[in-house]
Amino acid sequence: MPEVQRAVLIASPRGFCAGVDRAIEVVEQLLAREAPPLHVRREIVHNRAVVEDLRARGVVFVEELDEVPNGSLVVFSAHGVSPDVWRDAEARGLRVIDATCPLVTKVHRQVSRHAAAGLPIVLIGHAGHDEVLGTMGEAPDAIHLVTSVADVERLALPAAGPVGCVTQTTLGLDETREIVAALRLRFPGLLFPERGDICYATQNRQDAVKDLVRRGSGFLLVVGSPNSSNSVRLCEVAESLGVPARLISGPADLPWDELAPHPVLGLSAGASAPEHLVQAVAASLAARGWPAREVVTMAEDVRFRLPPELAPRPEPHG
Repeated sequence: MPEVQRAVLIASPRGFCAGVDRAIEVVEQLLAREAPPLHVRREIVHNRAVVEDLRARGVVFVEELDEVPNGSLVVFSAHGVSPDVWRDAEARGLRVIDATCPLVTKVHRQVSRHAAAGLPIVLIGHAGHDEVLGTMGEAPDAIHLVTSVADVERLALPAAGPVGCVTQTTLGLDETREIVAALRLRFPGLLFPERGDICYATQNRQDAVKDLVRRGSGFLLVVGSPNSSNSVRLCEVAESLGVPARLISGPADLPWDELAPHPVLGLSAGASAPEHLVQAVAASLAARGWPAREVVTMAEDVRFRLPPELAPRPEPHG
């Protein structure tokens, strides 16, 4: 009987999204310009390797602004912050560079518009996630968090009249579809953005994982950290299609015994996972007999401008 050919199919797109690229570039530029230490509120992105690398180069990650000396420079992470945090920064005389992903900022603005119109607001998201905390802070008295269809049924809101609705950007369409349907059933006047608030990168990476499964991947490896919502979700997408999956930080986490029965593996990475870790995992797999082949599901060309404080200065004339 002929031997089944081994391979690891690497998803494309994978890894860093435009928001993560922008946030890391903000910190990189400030490290080059400013004297250390450079303070960043919360993890700049949810990836342990990225955070540890920046910490080794002089970045101090803090949970709250009272850990930052008054008058110092502080960076807000890609996940966004509430208006209360902005007010605290102003009261402490902090210089702020905002690395919030523009897609998250868009959701904040939508919440503010709904609140200004006096509407109740529903946020679909994960409790305790940094992005959710910041978004809820835009309208704490008007916003209601739901994580499941059961939560929708428990909402104590009038069925008549308009209800604003937004989602955490790092949730996929599949993850929110049933919740949105339940909300529309309960609240016929639901105001949901036409294209939703789903991050393009979140959906693209999930679609790429589905493509790997269609092409025969029997086991999915996802490079990412446990606190990365979109990385965890990539594993869940594969598992929902009947394919086992494992979240790994790098080559040291490869579960060789579990991989052995599968001639074709899939490999992807969450939106905050650096490419060098993907390549290191691919190299380890190749050394054990799984040569790599990239599978391009779609191309991405999204780029976000840096904050105005870091925009390139115009060249002098004359």
